[in-house]
Amino acid sequence: MGWFLLAETVPDDDPSHHVVTVRRTNDGLTAGAGLVVGLDTVLTCAHVVNDALGRPLLDPRDPERRPLLVQLHGKLGSRQYFAHVEHWIPPRSEYGGRVLEGDTTWLGDLAVLRLQAATGELPAPPRRTTMSQQQKVQAWHGSGKEATFADLTVTLLAGPIGYIDGAPTGMAVGPGYSGSPLWSPHHRAVVGLVAAAFLLPGQDPDSGAPLPYHPQQMNRRGWAIPWQRVEAELRPLGVLDALSPEPVDPEDPAFGVLADLVADLLPSGNGRVDFGRRLARACGVGYSSDVTPPTPEEFAMFLLSHPRAIAALTAVLRREPGGASRRVLAVAGLVRAARLLTPQEYLELRDRLQILDPGVLARLPETVRAALPHLAVFPDGTDLDALLDQLEALPGDGRSADGEARVPALLRVMEYVAALCVEPRQSELRLWANRVVARLGVPRAALAERRWDAQVWARSVRDGSRRARVLVEVTRAERDRHRLGIWCDEGSGPRRVSVKSVGSYSASEAAREVLRVVTSLTPDAVDARPPLVEVLVDRKSLNLPVDEWEARVPGELVPGVLGVEFPLVVHCPELLRRHGRFLPHWRTRWSRLDSGKTFVVDESMDPDTLYPKLVNQLDTVRVSVDVPPGSPRDSIVQTCLVLGIPVVVWDRGPDGRSHAVKHMADVATRELPEGIRGYRAGSLASPPEFPGRPVLAWADADRTTPRLQLTEPQEGA
Repeated sequence: MGWFLLAETVPDDDPSHHVVTVRRTNDGLTAGAGLVVGLDTVLTCAHVVNDALGRPLLDPRDPERRPLLVQLHGKLGSRQYFAHVEHWIPPRSEYGGRVLEGDTTWLGDLAVLRLQAATGELPAPPRRTTMSQQQKVQAWHGSGKEATFADLTVTLLAGPIGYIDGAPTGMAVGPGYSGSPLWSPHHRAVVGLVAAAFLLPGQDPDSGAPLPYHPQQMNRRGWAIPWQRVEAELRPLGVLDALSPEPVDPEDPAFGVLADLVADLLPSGNGRVDFGRRLARACGVGYSSDVTPPTPEEFAMFLLSHPRAIAALTAVLRREPGGASRRVLAVAGLVRAARLLTPQEYLELRDRLQILDPGVLARLPETVRAALPHLAVFPDGTDLDALLDQLEALPGDGRSADGEARVPALLRVMEYVAALCVEPRQSELRLWANRVVARLGVPRAALAERRWDAQVWARSVRDGSRRARVLVEVTRAERDRHRLGIWCDEGSGPRRVSVKSVGSYSASEAAREVLRVVTSLTPDAVDARPPLVEVLVDRKSLNLPVDEWEARVPGELVPGVLGVEFPLVVHCPELLRRHGRFLPHWRTRWSRLDSGKTFVVDESMDPDTLYPKLVNQLDTVRVSVDVPPGSPRDSIVQTCLVLGIPVVVWDRGPDGRSHAVKHMADVATRELPEGIRGYRAGSLASPPEFPGRPVLAWADADRTTPRLQLTEPQEGA
């Protein structure tokens, strides 16, 4: 055991203290249990979260950032915290679909919660190890009361399921035990989570009378999620990278450099005790002695093991003479896992970002691209914590005098975010950045220059109005009828305006519903342009003629054709996200929309030859498909969308070469929605002069789309 007590080496006096209570939001009662797995993270079952939020237990929908209340127990009493779901792995069947009524076991069913807690407030996580057959384990009710422990045995390990049988005396696992850590006294470690219990039938389904117990009935059996399955589910998300650090290799060159540096900076034992305690508290870990100092090697081991320890050490040493902090920063590059921010800086930044205006948060992807225009691959802005992790790993920009510390990419992005904010949020972010650059030794003049760049960009964004848009999810129902989901986005992200319904619409009824929503929008006093109508479809509905739908009502003077009154485009999230490796290509191409090239596909080309031509041409932002109708044309269009081409034009008409595609060749890419709207109006007025039926696929990387389930029509709006 080292001087710094990492999560893997913390002694466990009372395993019941590892049980976290997850409470229901409506009545405060216990929904289930969980366990601490990181500095500010708790692991529980997804169905416990559903119960806490008053939803069906096996509901697969992401609860997003709805607040939860959790309670931690320890020697000094209980403390309550608010939390939200950080990673959601919903219950799923063996084949990946929904869990059906009558299913007794399932996969997935995990949720990682992020707590609003300061560093060091949470107890250290327990050790974890694999579940094995015949292990003797204990579980606790979600209330965390010591007397609720149940003695169990892992009687069968059947792949991803561990079956657990209870002892004939004592407590039995039942409601409220889900999510409880299964503690192995022999291994002094958690080996899994309780998932469910096989309960005896409580009453006769016909009469409602209690059923008598029969000795042949199954008694005190449940099933659990083995820790090895937890690791398999969480490892792809990167959750366990910080929870289970790799052991430090003493042969790592950085180990010797850090040990020598600590010995030089802190030669006295008293100094190592003092700074060791301060470092341990900053990183939220324990330490073994107030008297015996850590050795330089133990110091180095901790700096290599904890991703934020080096940043925390620079903060601890910042006011020490002799440039101690700068010397630590100079060797930080040797530690591959080292993060830019201290634990306190990271938590403060995340908390400040979480309370920003939703409109600012919705523009994070656009802001990252503006702040880091020369980045080859742009981070994904859909998950806040994942975005921060990616930005922390990026180097500083290149505009710095010789020998000066450079402005990190993360701080440049935060300056651009601050430029979009109003007071007091703007000043809070800038004061945070000031403190970080002071610790890093970055010249204030360099940060001021980036701050000026951000202000110039923000003014240009405000001067260029963001067009309102109406998003219409269209899913097929019975013959010639459709289900709709409608959102409005006036610049602050999509907000749903339609109510979930199992009803369906004819083409005319759907057009009237869209017009009703558009009419309800508040007109922009500055931007008089009609909103963009973005139709969200699955791959089989790309040629659905939504632009031709008429909201014709008896007695009305005008037909109300959607594609004539509004610039109407289609968007297929299913294809765009089919292969995640092409998402960075899509974002890069979109950032070059005004300067990128157009690629024309004619009938001499097929999808197989299209792939090698387009996959690496990141300056190709637009593809015009001038191919006769049929399978090759549809395959070509879908291939373009999969590869991340943001703008694709084709003609759904039955003829050969397209008049519409040729007509659009002279229209600038950014003006295509208006250009095609004009063509559709011309086609309505004079079909012989405008014989085409153009379709425009438009995937704007700067605007967010709602979460959809386009492959499950029964879930449509």
